[in-house]
Amino acid sequence: MTITIERKAELIEEHKHSEGDNGSSEVQIAILTERINGLTEHMRTHKKDYASRRGLLGMVSRRRRLLDYLRNTDPQRYIEIIARLGIRK
Repeated sequence: MTITIERKAELIEEHKHSEGDNGSSEVQIAILTERINGLTEHMRTHKKDYASRRGLLGMVSRRRRLLDYLRNTDPQRYIEIIARLGIRK
């Protein structure tokens, strides 16, 4: 459900634009995608965990807002992050 510090550092390293960049839209989207994938696996085995389901829906909507922002500001970066993470449009 949660990601390790090492995995988060790897995601930041993969998706950062410059040195010290750990809060850009791409980094945030990548971290949220990793957390969403973990929670999705959890929900497959624990179908009645409604608190986790609520958190999952919140993360999905937060990622959607970040993707919408990225699509409006820089469509090319939006297309690249969608392809790299394998997210549906």
